Amino acid sequence: MTEQEKMESGLLYDAAAPELLVKLQTTRNKLFELNYRLLPSQTREREQLLREILGTAPKRFNIVSPFLCDYGHNIHVGENFFANYNCVMLDEAPITIGDNVLIAPNVGLYTAGHPIDVERRNQWLEYAWPITIGNNVWICGGVTITPGVTIGDNSIIAAGSVVTGDIPANVIAGGNPCHVIRPVTEADRQRSYSWQEQQERSSRKKGR
Repeated sequence: MTEQEKMESGLLYDAAAPELLVKLQTTRNKLFELNYRLLPSQTREREQLLREILGTAPKRFNIVSPFLCDYGHNIHVGENFFANYNCVMLDEAPITIGDNVLIAPNVGLYTAGHPIDVERRNQWLEYAWPITIGNNVWICGGVTITPGVTIGDNSIIAAGSVVTGDIPANVIAGGNPCHVIRPVTEADRQRSYSWQEQQERSSRKKGR
Protein backbone atom coordinates (compact mmCIF):
# COMPACT_ATOMS: atom_id res chain seq x y z
CA MET A 1 0.00 0.00 0.00
CA THR A 2 1.11 3.56 -0.60
CA GLU A 3 1.34 5.92 2.36
CA GLN A 4 -1.75 7.74 1.09
CA GLU A 5 -3.67 4.45 0.92
CA LYS A 6 -2.61 3.65 4.50
CA MET A 7 -3.62 7.15 5.61
CA GLU A 8 -7.07 6.93 4.06
CA SER A 9 -7.61 3.37 5.37
CA GLY A 10 -7.13 4.26 9.04
CA LEU A 11 -3.70 2.63 9.32
CA LEU A 12 -0.47 4.05 10.68
CA TYR A 13 1.36 5.85 7.89
CA ASP A 14 4.47 7.94 7.34
CA ALA A 15 3.28 11.56 7.46
CA ALA A 16 6.60 12.73 6.03
CA ALA A 17 6.40 10.56 2.90
CA PRO A 18 7.40 12.61 -0.17
CA GLU A 19 4.19 11.73 -2.03
CA LEU A 20 2.15 13.26 0.80
CA LEU A 21 4.33 16.32 1.26
CA VAL A 22 3.89 17.23 -2.41
CA LYS A 23 0.11 17.01 -2.09
CA LEU A 24 0.15 19.09 1.09
CA GLN A 25 2.21 21.81 -0.56
CA THR A 26 -0.07 21.93 -3.59
CA THR A 27 -3.12 22.46 -1.38
CA ARG A 28 -1.34 25.05 0.79
CA ASN A 29 -0.48 27.08 -2.29
CA LYS A 30 -4.15 27.12 -3.30
CA LEU A 31 -5.20 28.09 0.21
CA PHE A 32 -2.74 30.97 0.21
CA GLU A 33 -4.38 32.21 -2.98
CA LEU A 34 -7.84 31.79 -1.47
CA ASN A 35 -7.12 33.41 1.88
CA TYR A 36 -4.66 36.17 1.05
CA ARG A 37 -4.88 37.11 -2.63
CA LEU A 38 -8.52 36.87 -3.63
CA LEU A 39 -10.84 39.59 -2.36
CA PRO A 40 -14.08 38.57 -0.61
CA SER A 41 -15.93 40.24 -3.49
CA GLN A 42 -14.28 37.90 -6.01
CA THR A 43 -16.95 35.31 -5.37
CA ARG A 44 -16.70 33.51 -8.70
CA GLU A 45 -12.92 33.07 -8.46
CA ARG A 46 -13.16 31.97 -4.82
CA GLU A 47 -15.84 29.39 -5.60
CA GLN A 48 -13.85 28.01 -8.51
CA LEU A 49 -10.74 27.63 -6.37
CA LEU A 50 -12.68 25.99 -3.54
CA ARG A 51 -14.10 23.51 -6.02
CA GLU A 52 -10.52 22.64 -6.99
CA ILE A 53 -9.58 22.14 -3.34
CA LEU A 54 -12.58 20.21 -2.03
CA GLY A 55 -13.35 16.60 -2.87
CA THR A 56 -17.07 17.29 -3.21
CA ALA A 57 -18.61 20.75 -3.46
CA PRO A 58 -22.36 21.26 -3.90
CA LYS A 59 -24.23 23.73 -6.03
CA ARG A 60 -24.61 26.16 -3.15
CA PHE A 61 -22.10 26.65 -0.33
CA ASN A 62 -20.11 29.41 1.39
CA ILE A 63 -16.76 29.18 3.16
CA VAL A 64 -15.45 32.41 4.68
CA SER A 65 -11.70 33.02 4.71
CA PRO A 66 -9.44 32.23 6.35
CA PHE A 67 -10.10 28.56 5.75
CA LEU A 68 -7.44 25.89 6.22
CA CYS A 69 -7.21 22.21 5.41
CA ASP A 70 -4.50 19.66 4.66
CA TYR A 71 -5.37 17.83 1.44
CA GLY A 72 -8.83 19.08 0.55
CA HIS A 73 -9.79 16.10 -1.61
CA ASN A 74 -11.01 14.23 1.49
CA ILE A 75 -13.57 16.94 2.32
CA HIS A 76 -17.11 16.30 1.06
CA VAL A 77 -19.78 18.90 1.88
CA GLY A 78 -23.51 18.92 1.21
CA GLU A 79 -25.90 21.57 -0.09
CA ASN A 80 -26.22 24.92 1.70
CA PHE A 81 -23.02 24.37 3.67
CA PHE A 82 -21.66 27.39 5.54
CA ALA A 83 -18.35 27.71 7.41
CA ASN A 84 -17.42 30.95 9.15
CA TYR A 85 -13.98 32.45 9.89
CA ASN A 86 -11.04 30.25 10.89
CA CYS A 87 -12.47 26.85 10.05
CA VAL A 88 -9.72 24.21 10.09
CA MET A 89 -10.19 20.74 8.61
CA LEU A 90 -7.33 18.26 8.89
CA ASP A 91 -8.63 15.85 6.28
CA GLU A 92 -6.13 13.01 6.32
CA ALA A 93 -9.22 10.79 6.49
CA PRO A 94 -12.55 11.68 4.88
CA ILE A 95 -14.63 14.47 6.39
CA THR A 96 -18.20 14.00 5.21
CA ILE A 97 -20.73 16.76 5.94
CA GLY A 98 -24.45 16.65 5.14
CA ASP A 99 -26.85 19.27 3.84
CA ASN A 100 -27.70 22.53 5.63
CA VAL A 101 -24.77 22.39 8.05
CA LEU A 102 -23.65 25.59 9.79
CA ILE A 103 -20.13 25.92 11.24
CA ALA A 104 -19.39 28.95 13.44
CA PRO A 105 -16.00 30.69 13.76
CA ASN A 106 -12.89 28.96 15.13
CA VAL A 107 -14.06 25.37 14.65
CA GLY A 108 -11.58 22.54 14.09
CA LEU A 109 -12.30 19.12 12.57
CA TYR A 110 -9.26 16.91 13.09
CA THR A 111 -9.13 13.43 11.58
CA ALA A 112 -5.39 13.06 12.27
CA GLY A 113 -3.83 11.66 15.41
CA HIS A 114 -0.44 10.51 16.71
CA PRO A 115 0.60 7.29 18.50
CA ILE A 116 0.66 7.45 22.28
CA ASP A 117 4.07 5.79 22.47
CA VAL A 118 6.89 8.23 21.87
CA GLU A 119 9.01 5.89 19.74
CA ARG A 120 6.53 5.68 16.89
CA ARG A 121 5.43 9.28 17.35
CA ASN A 122 9.02 10.41 16.83
CA GLN A 123 9.12 8.44 13.56
CA TRP A 124 6.43 10.79 12.16
CA LEU A 125 3.90 8.00 12.12
CA GLU A 126 0.28 9.14 12.24
CA TYR A 127 -3.19 7.68 11.93
CA ALA A 128 -6.43 9.20 10.64
CA TRP A 129 -10.06 8.31 11.33
CA PRO A 130 -13.04 9.77 9.45
CA ILE A 131 -15.40 12.44 10.74
CA THR A 132 -19.06 12.39 9.68
CA ILE A 133 -21.59 15.18 10.29
CA GLY A 134 -25.24 14.63 9.41
CA ASN A 135 -27.81 16.94 7.88
CA ASN A 136 -29.05 20.16 9.52
CA VAL A 137 -26.30 20.26 12.16
CA TRP A 138 -25.12 23.49 13.83
CA ILE A 139 -21.55 23.50 15.18
CA CYS A 140 -21.17 26.55 17.43
CA GLY A 141 -18.05 28.67 17.93
CA GLY A 142 -14.77 27.24 19.15
CA VAL A 143 -15.74 23.57 18.87
CA THR A 144 -13.09 20.86 18.43
CA ILE A 145 -14.08 17.58 16.75
CA THR A 146 -11.59 14.74 17.14
CA PRO A 147 -10.84 11.67 14.97
CA GLY A 148 -13.55 9.10 14.35
CA VAL A 149 -16.54 11.18 15.50
CA THR A 150 -20.03 11.00 13.99
CA ILE A 151 -22.65 13.67 14.73
CA GLY A 152 -26.28 12.81 13.97
CA ASP A 153 -28.85 14.79 11.98
CA ASN A 154 -30.40 17.98 13.39
CA SER A 155 -28.12 18.20 16.43
CA ILE A 156 -26.40 21.25 17.91
CA ILE A 157 -22.90 21.25 19.42
CA ALA A 158 -22.57 24.05 21.99
CA ALA A 159 -19.78 26.61 21.85
CA GLY A 160 -16.38 25.56 23.16
CA SER A 161 -17.14 21.83 23.19
CA VAL A 162 -14.56 19.12 22.61
CA VAL A 163 -16.26 16.25 20.80
CA THR A 164 -14.45 12.97 21.48
CA GLY A 165 -17.29 10.51 20.88
CA ASP A 166 -20.36 10.10 18.71
CA ILE A 167 -23.35 12.40 19.24
CA PRO A 168 -26.84 11.12 18.31
CA ALA A 169 -29.43 12.89 16.19
CA ASN A 170 -31.87 15.54 17.44
CA VAL A 171 -30.01 16.65 20.57
CA ILE A 172 -28.17 19.62 22.03
CA ALA A 173 -24.72 18.54 23.24
CA GLY A 174 -21.87 20.39 24.89
CA GLY A 175 -18.94 20.30 27.28
CA ASN A 176 -15.48 18.78 27.49
CA PRO A 177 -15.83 15.97 26.76
CA CYS A 178 -18.97 16.76 24.79
CA HIS A 179 -22.09 14.97 26.05
CA VAL A 180 -25.83 15.10 25.40
CA ILE A 181 -27.48 17.90 27.38
CA ARG A 182 -31.06 17.41 26.22
CA PRO A 183 -33.14 16.56 23.15
CA VAL A 184 -34.45 19.18 20.76
CA THR A 185 -38.15 19.51 21.63
CA GLU A 186 -41.37 21.02 20.33
CA ALA A 187 -40.86 23.90 22.77
CA ASP A 188 -37.71 24.82 20.86
CA ARG A 189 -39.75 25.06 17.67
CA GLN A 190 -42.19 27.46 19.39
CA ARG A 191 -39.53 29.76 20.87
CA SER A 192 -39.65 33.36 19.61
CA TYR A 193 -35.96 34.19 20.29
CA SER A 194 -36.95 37.61 21.61
CA TRP A 195 -34.16 39.25 23.63
CA GLN A 196 -36.75 40.54 26.11
CA GLU A 197 -38.11 37.02 26.52
CA GLN A 198 -34.58 35.76 27.18
CA GLN A 199 -34.00 38.42 29.84
CA GLU A 200 -37.28 37.59 31.56
CA ARG A 201 -36.42 33.89 31.54
CA SER A 202 -33.02 34.64 33.11
CA SER A 203 -34.64 36.82 35.79
CA ARG A 204 -37.09 34.06 36.72
CA LYS A 205 -34.22 31.59 37.08
CA LYS A 206 -32.34 33.97 39.37
CA GLY A 207 -35.43 34.47 41.49
CA ARG A 208 -35.77 30.80 42.32
